[in-house]
Amino acid sequence: MSGGWTEYTCQIDDQAHKAFEEAIASLLGAQYSPVAVASQVVAGMNYRFFCNAQVVVPGAVHGAAMVSIFAPLDGRPFVTGVASV
Repeated sequence: MSGGWTEYTCQIDDQAHKAFEEAIASLLGAQYSPVAVASQVVAGMNYRFFCNAQVVVPGAVHGAAMVSIFAPLDGRPFVTGVASV
């Protein structure tokens, strides 16, 4: 459905996984592992990834984060937000 968000799913398809990997490649200081994703069709695709997160320092505690990504029709996907949950 155009404009509406899908339900979250733990089955992350290849297109969503590729967008995630390309978008987070430039993030430094934390590692994110996607667990579930929801998507929204716009002029491109919005994704919300629920992720396991860990700051990249010795002894860092694991947490959870919501990573928002926009994948335009033409161009590279990019992170639009990261929030601790």
